[in-house]
Amino acid sequence: MELRPSAHVDTFSRDHLPPAGQWPGLLLDLPGPRRPDRLNCGAELLDRTVERYGPERAAVRDGSGTVWTYGDLRAHVDRIAHTLTTTLGVVPGNRVLLRGPTSPWLAACWLAVMKAGAVAVTVLAAQRSRELATICDIARVGHALCDARCADDLVKAEVPGLRTLTYGGDAPDDLLRLAARAPASYEAVPTSADDVALIAFTSGTTGRPKGCMHFHRDVLAIADTFSAQVLRPTPDDVFAGSPPLGFTFGLGGLVVFPLRAGASALLTDRGGGGAERLLADIARHRVSVLFTAPTAYRAMLNRLRTEPGAYDVSSLRRCVSAGENLPAATWHDWHEATGLRIINGIGATELLHIFLSAADDAIRPGTTGVPVPGFEARVVDADLCPVPDGEPGLLAVRGPTGCRYLADERQLTYVRDGWNLTGDTYIRDPDGYFRYVARADDMIISSGYNIAGPEVEEALLRHPDVVEAAVTGQPDAERGTIVVAHVVLRAGVPRTEETTAALKAHTTAELTPYKCPRRFVFLDALPRTATGKLQRYRLRDGALQ
Repeated sequence: MELRPSAHVDTFSRDHLPPAGQWPGLLLDLPGPRRPDRLNCGAELLDRTVERYGPERAAVRDGSGTVWTYGDLRAHVDRIAHTLTTTLGVVPGNRVLLRGPTSPWLAACWLAVMKAGAVAVTVLAAQRSRELATICDIARVGHALCDARCADDLVKAEVPGLRTLTYGGDAPDDLLRLAARAPASYEAVPTSADDVALIAFTSGTTGRPKGCMHFHRDVLAIADTFSAQVLRPTPDDVFAGSPPLGFTFGLGGLVVFPLRAGASALLTDRGGGGAERLLADIARHRVSVLFTAPTAYRAMLNRLRTEPGAYDVSSLRRCVSAGENLPAATWHDWHEATGLRIINGIGATELLHIFLSAADDAIRPGTTGVPVPGFEARVVDADLCPVPDGEPGLLAVRGPTGCRYLADERQLTYVRDGWNLTGDTYIRDPDGYFRYVARADDMIISSGYNIAGPEVEEALLRHPDVVEAAVTGQPDAERGTIVVAHVVLRAGVPRTEETTAALKAHTTAELTPYKCPRRFVFLDALPRTATGKLQRYRLRDGALQ
């Protein structure tokens, strides 16, 4: 497609988009008003929302109870935008690294970058200097806004020419001190709907990170598809969740979706509080919409069961799960404990947010759901030919968003014939629901049988002594590969041969025998990335055994 004229002075991002012939096919006929050629998502999410709902509504709050209204948030954002363009010298199109724990100030910085017409490169607070240096090199980052609490690793990264302002510290040139002296009104740069707004780096477990470029219209597209059509928030909702803003699951669920709906969000650094902290926040702040991963739902379930009555979750009305497969057992256990039906979904950094899901009466536990309105999906073979319903194949998706890697030859692998190939193996049921099988590289072949690790994991999770489980293949002289179960046991359960025998008996009763684990490894915790994704390669290589 032909791109609209850019407002970027620094044209690096547009110059490094994949060639047009390598783009996915885009479906741009979306619900809602037609999007104009000039579109700034920061202004749409903040200024237009203030116009619709007024400046006095609560917009964001932190863990201490401090609440900013939409008027407060806009004033902070506009002052930061002025500081970006004056003190830091940011011009439209410059890449600005954003780093810090989840907080209202980090969200304000992101919105300011949007309104200034720059490109946000939001990274995780946990990422270290080598990772930061690589990201800055790939995206040619020249400016950074960084929480003072995690500035050391950015300094150690030694990024050539990087101009950095820290915030929340005691430095004389702290961003917040400078911004306090700036005007409280800023006219957003009239960016093109097709200008790059953000570069989101994949949280993959191996290899050089891939920068995924998304436009201003893409940011609004995820709000007007999954959020508006499936989640259906109201202006009275309070959003919260565990994913950080450097993860697009968190950016959408904790910033884009609530602001688009005129709702509010709890933005707080959860540190090491885990399930206990999340449950306490739900009760204290009367959270109504929750975004987190299946692992967190299982951990919260454990708390609710072991400390009945200790946590009030009555304010919740919407629970969203993504990031990894949601086992049917977890869905049913959560529903039994809370009366709430988890909205399962699958998204990808390459497509920005969730594209398969279902809510309310349309939910079918054990399936991911159906294509979100605005998206199309199919299950295909290696030649991209659709496979019959009921047979496994590769998940192919297209919609209003899609993969555009920053100058990366892996674009040719992810996008083929206009479809995004997510790397997931799925089955499409005859009624149109999509059922997760495994990551395409997680399929275990043992004695000629195809075994999907997640199916075995779900069976293990139905045993009362199992808290977490991950299944991988291990080379075996006789069978080629055998199934190995890596298990985190409930506190107090011994790691004995008797426990192993009990789990073997349980899986044998649950599954066809060839699918059952032939080896069990007991771990204190499963290895995960900073965004919560399971690092199966660390289990496969035997380093943790």
